[in-house]
Amino acid sequence: MSQPAKTSPRASSATDTPESPAGTKAAAQRLKMRRELAAAAMELFATKGYEATTVDEIASVAGVARRTFFRHFRSKEEAIFPDHDDTLTRAEAVLDVAPAHEHPLDTVCRGIKEVMKMYAASPAVSVERYRLTREVPALREREIASVARYERLFTRYLLAHFDEQDHHDDNDDPLLAEVAASAVVTAHNHVLRRWLRAGGRGDVEAQLDHAFSIVRKTFGSGIGAGRTLSAVPAAPVAPPASVRTQGEVLVAVARTDAPLDEVMRTIEEALRNKQR
Repeated sequence: MSQPAKTSPRASSATDTPESPAGTKAAAQRLKMRRELAAAAMELFATKGYEATTVDEIASVAGVARRTFFRHFRSKEEAIFPDHDDTLTRAEAVLDVAPAHEHPLDTVCRGIKEVMKMYAASPAVSVERYRLTREVPALREREIASVARYERLFTRYLLAHFDEQDHHDDNDDPLLAEVAASAVVTAHNHVLRRWLRAGGRGDVEAQLDHAFSIVRKTFGSGIGAGRTLSAVPAAPVAPPASVRTQGEVLVAVARTDAPLDEVMRTIEEALRNKQR
């Protein structure tokens, strides 16, 4: 008796890629469940306290089994940060499709705005989460670990625009890339904390843009300054002034930004040569 053909798990999931409708739906359902578990965790942490709350209780309040909880989170402290994975993916996507002409520091600033959008989407939840992370060391450590992931992403992006192995004495690009990435994350976190302490009120995007303008002013012109450009032919530099003779007439041509004394020296030299 012949056996029914088995369906390959790989074949059956071929349509469930993140780009497909099925993949998009699955990702949305996953994020929805993560947020429901996070809401249950925050409710219990606020009422019972972090230490007294168990994973079983979180799962029960969310209406799912314990194993479902562990399919989404590795621990209860991880449960109140349901959006960081998705936000990190969105931030990385900003970097991946950045226009070639955009300064890499501007791209990084746009990328980390995805993090602020995540917090600003639910101010009340974000404020409560901030309160909990200030009170519970384990949650604060988890938040610090999440921030470090963004910092690593942006550092890698900036370093990719420079030759990290090119450590000649006058090349500060690797150092500037790491410091600039840290500065962008620090500026973002400074504005975010100030906004959260204010109860999630105020124009946080305007505050963020102001902070980023300071970072750009400090680091934007320095990144790339030490790069070796020997492989790129230098553009010819036009002289400040040139002269030519047409019979008994001397014609001078000068750049509009040429110093007057240089123009006069060029003309005087041409006249002396003409008189010889």
